[in-house]
Amino acid sequence: MTVSKLQTRVVLSGICTGCGICVTLAKNGKARMIQGPSGLIPEFDTPCELPELAWTACPGKGVDYPELYKEHYGELPADWRVGHINKLWTGYASDPVIRRAGASGGTTTAVLIYLLETGRIDAAILAKQGTPTAERASWFIAKTREDILSCVQSVYVPVAMLDCLAHLETGKKYAITLVPEQSAALRVLQHSGHELAQKIEFVLGPYTGTALDPRAVRSLLRANKVANDDPITSLKWRAGEWPGYLEIITASGREIRSKKVYYNFLIPFYVTQTSLQSMDFANEFTDLSVGDAWSPKFESLGQGFSVIASRSEKMTAILEEMAISDLIQLTQADVLEASSMHGHMIDFKKRGGYLRNQWRKKIGKIAPDYGLSPVGTGASRILVEVIITSIFIVCRTPIARWIMEQIPEKILGPLFNNLRLAWKNASKPAKRKGLKDLRMVTHEPDWAKIK
Repeated sequence: MTVSKLQTRVVLSGICTGCGICVTLAKNGKARMIQGPSGLIPEFDTPCELPELAWTACPGKGVDYPELYKEHYGELPADWRVGHINKLWTGYASDPVIRRAGASGGTTTAVLIYLLETGRIDAAILAKQGTPTAERASWFIAKTREDILSCVQSVYVPVAMLDCLAHLETGKKYAITLVPEQSAALRVLQHSGHELAQKIEFVLGPYTGTALDPRAVRSLLRANKVANDDPITSLKWRAGEWPGYLEIITASGREIRSKKVYYNFLIPFYVTQTSLQSMDFANEFTDLSVGDAWSPKFESLGQGFSVIASRSEKMTAILEEMAISDLIQLTQADVLEASSMHGHMIDFKKRGGYLRNQWRKKIGKIAPDYGLSPVGTGASRILVEVIITSIFIVCRTPIARWIMEQIPEKILGPLFNNLRLAWKNASKPAKRKGLKDLRMVTHEPDWAKIK
């Protein structure tokens, strides 16, 4: 029955996050992750047995966040914007090589290297661009400092990270980097006592706003008049100095470079469904969450700075050890300061994600349910979401994507960036109103009633 529920209510309904957890839990090995039209999805052979845990932990249909908060932290969050916080800083890796190579100050890379070199882990499981092909990304088990450094940079397409669990060695300890939905799913497995999940000693992950449908890369190449039969030999999402640029090199020698603030124009055309339905921006079930420190104070310095959120005492102790050893620079921050840097995206997830999921249900589509409802979402905020959702609906049509490809990036990139900033300023009063005092009502998720 679990396979049928997952296929019908998650995969076929278009809300699968491609995490790979159901493939890991398949009892007879008759499941695998395959490349679907817009990302990775599970494929099940017949017969294929799945435990009920595969349904409970599936982040596509939603995880029961209130229950998980209580199981993992012992209580609901004191601040609903960013979740449970043990300690919060801004900072960066002290090693200038790591800092320059990393997407946001090199913090995650520095911590993973420290965990490995102090014997706290035997290996780290990371998303790596370029496996199995330059255009694709997959999970990678890093066992050396050099392995970890080979995985620096962000990956903006979905990766089935939890497909790795069945491949881990007995008796070994691991750290893993996950996006929010995957972090929550892994914690469900750990609290259920699942043997494979217990091998993960530390969970790290980025603040996660939007990811891209893998077809976005080839669309960008078509916009730059690169032939479809010209294969990609190298792809880096945030090459160069912070905040970086997208760099694509093809077999014919074509080199496409696009500033991060410019290639963001791909988002309304190729944003993933997971990005739209998620209600977690700050990766609330990690031990360590790291995001870019987006503020004029840091951006003017032209180097990578991180918002560093420790969510466990053991991670706080490790970070403080690193600071004493001058491996990482930490400056204590408060939740208000950190939330202000990402207020737009926190609102996009916490209130916007909820509204978009409710609207899916109203038009007869299946949507995830996380057991949370924001309190006091006013008419002005709903109007903003109507506009945002309408833009996504229109831009993700084939004709809109084709039109986008006909406009040179030197025009579209700056145009989109200016429109983005103008919209951000115009919508800021509605999106920030009440966010500081955001409250949530908890309820039983609707999927929990399905037999």
